[in-house]
Amino acid sequence: MITMPFPPSVLSGHAQSGAGKGAHYAKARATKQWRAWAQQAALAAKVSAPADGDIRIHVRFVPANRRGDRVNFPNRMKPIFDGIADALKVNDSRFLPSFEFCEPEAPGRVEVSIL
Repeated sequence: MITMPFPPSVLSGHAQSGAGKGAHYAKARATKQWRAWAQQAALAAKVSAPADGDIRIHVRFVPANRRGDRVNFPNRMKPIFDGIADALKVNDSRFLPSFEFCEPEAPGRVEVSIL
């Protein structure tokens, strides 16, 4: 299992809409950072995947509080999925994710299991 801090809202697909100048760069910087962290976490967890076919992934969202929109939580996962794919040396198009939304628990985290 890969455990990471709860992904911030800046990773949401709509995070930069209506934002001022420079918002794109802040999101790009965060995306790059989270992708690298996810790759490192996946390598440390020594995850593996089948050589071909779908890769089933289960994501448990454990937010720190009740703020936020569960509908948008999966959107925050794209750089994390990319980092995991980098570690596995696969294309993330093979991922078949399922999502579980848990009660808040400080400090918040996301748990990713490859099934």
